[in-house]
Amino acid sequence: MTQPAIELIGIEKRYAGHEALARVSLDIPAGQFVALVGASGSGKTTLLKTINRLIVPDAGQVRVAGEDTGGVPAHQLRRRIGYVFQEIGLFPHLSIAENIAITPKLLGWERARMIGRVDELLDLVALPREVATRAPSELSGGQRQRVGVARALAAEPKIMLMDEPFGALDPLTRDALGTDYRALHDKLGLTTVMVTHDMTEAVLLADRVVVLEAG
Repeated sequence: MTQPAIELIGIEKRYAGHEALARVSLDIPAGQFVALVGASGSGKTTLLKTINRLIVPDAGQVRVAGEDTGGVPAHQLRRRIGYVFQEIGLFPHLSIAENIAITPKLLGWERARMIGRVDELLDLVALPREVATRAPSELSGGQRQRVGVARALAAEPKIMLMDEPFGALDPLTRDALGTDYRALHDKLGLTTVMVTHDMTEAVLLADRVVVLEAG
């Protein structure tokens, strides 16, 4: 039997007496695109963040590629998992190329390899290479979100976590980005977990939709 890319086993999380997650279990096979949907406060973002240990569960186990993430230093785990969120979080004082290359730089990649990877990623996310020298403020919202995807893919992760990645964009831009990301997911053989409040988006993009209701 093939080892799941991600295993969530009996995950529990409480905040000030409120049960955010109540023994949630979920196996995600390698290569699958899973959408987590639910109302605000249902626990979908909390569950997503347990995968890369941005949130540590009170009980239960998270396994990535068969390895218990509780025994892996958090910074090492996060460098192996791409993460895209609605606010994007690009550093305004860095160029687009420098933003994309943050994780490879932390990993000690040589400069020539980083430059080549930035060019490759700009091609992958359908941005012209000349944006590499620009500041984030010079790009549109849709372009900045594409940079966010490129940055998350920079160190060649096999798992991508996405938290309302297209929610702040206008409908046309959101649809185009969603379609393009789904093509990237398939091309690169990624395992993707995406939080969204939009059931239509979930059905169109994902192989599997998981609905959370109050944990």
